[in-house]
Amino acid sequence: MYAFDGHVPAVLLRLDRNPFHHGTLGAVRSLGRRGVEVHAVVEAGGGPVGRSRYLRATHPGPAGGLDPEAPEALLECLVGVSERIGRPAVLVAMDDLSAIAVSRVAPMLTDRFRIPHQPDDLPARVADKAELSRLCARWDIPHPETVIPQSGAEAARAAWTLGLPVVAKWSRPWLLPAGSGLRSTTLVDSATGARELYERSAEAGSPLLLQRFLPAGPDTDWFFHGAFGRGGRPLLAGTGRKELAWPVRAGLTAMGRWLADPAVEESGLRLAERLGYQGILDLDFRRDERGAVRLVDFNPRPGAQFRLFADDVGLDVVQAMYLDLTGQRVPEPAGGPGRVFLAENYALLAAVRGRTLPRPRGPVEAAWFAADDPGPFLAMLCAFLGRGLGKGARVLRGVPAQGRRTVRAVRAPRQRGGERARGDGVTAARPGAPGVPAPPGSPEASAEPDELVSR
Repeated sequence: MYAFDGHVPAVLLRLDRNPFHHGTLGAVRSLGRRGVEVHAVVEAGGGPVGRSRYLRATHPGPAGGLDPEAPEALLECLVGVSERIGRPAVLVAMDDLSAIAVSRVAPMLTDRFRIPHQPDDLPARVADKAELSRLCARWDIPHPETVIPQSGAEAARAAWTLGLPVVAKWSRPWLLPAGSGLRSTTLVDSATGARELYERSAEAGSPLLLQRFLPAGPDTDWFFHGAFGRGGRPLLAGTGRKELAWPVRAGLTAMGRWLADPAVEESGLRLAERLGYQGILDLDFRRDERGAVRLVDFNPRPGAQFRLFADDVGLDVVQAMYLDLTGQRVPEPAGGPGRVFLAENYALLAAVRGRTLPRPRGPVEAAWFAADDPGPFLAMLCAFLGRGLGKGARVLRGVPAQGRRTVRAVRAPRQRGGERARGDGVTAARPGAPGVPAPPGSPEASAEPDELVSR
């Protein structure tokens, strides 16, 4: 056991209203077990996370939601949280929107919170898909071939050039208006579909990108988690492989394994150093047909499965960041690859869909169950089963579920000459059509069936 002084409280901020976000629970337990007084700014009641014995209190988020381009409401919210706690605290953003907004109000909170130094709106820049593609090109970080079209005709031509189906992404997905039917990532299987999607750019609030589609398969999906001090100095880092996803082959990590991959690690460390990144990051990679790993997403916050990379004495990226921000020494990690992370609810859903659960080889870190903190697991199980029963009842009554999807396949009407998708097993529909499942091979798909998905 290493020395850990938990005298400074911690505040976990999550503006994404997802009560099943197991990454937040992981951070609560990680710091709470070290004796840190942990607070969380989450949805009302805190959901299953609010049942943790390691959580001191939950606090309401900004009244009326948050406009990331005008985060004054968040500033008012965090000042109120600070007043209630009564002393400075470490602030950890748990989702992209929180990280972007916090970086913009951080200069006004220096007396109240200890926050990683992120100059020049850095979280928004790296979360911006267009800016990320430019950074990768500048610093020779492998990245899927990307086109940023300037017209509908150019979007149609790019779709043919890149090869159908093609991945379409909105550059700044946090600006997408609610209820528009637009999704952050879409698998498009026709040139006309790409043109039609481009024509909604003004509505989306940011440019459209088209990327070459990288099919999913065994050993294709990898991730890199790291905590960094000033100037991109690595404090703790690890690489892992996604063994099972939900939705299948297209979503978040239902089961992951800590495995060393020098190419993934080198790309992650180089990118953090070039950016001078301070804080926690989560990078997603996918191998192409030739086996080369390509960066497909940059998340400026902890990944939901960050506890996979806890060492033999429990040190993880959240603890490493806490130690660094409170002026304590971050020890060298004890132990390494071999651990397995399991999100029980999503692994169960994948198994129900016919996926075989890979056999864990090594210590298993469960997302929800913990013998010393059973409350969140029981609350999650009750809520999860309750929603499942509710969905079944709606199906029996013929009422469509109201779940959200972040990935949708789009096909325009068949053109003269017969445009055809080149991806097997991809379900296609018009933009905004209800009830379309996520495509099985989208590199970043994070579909959210019935709003049960942790990011």
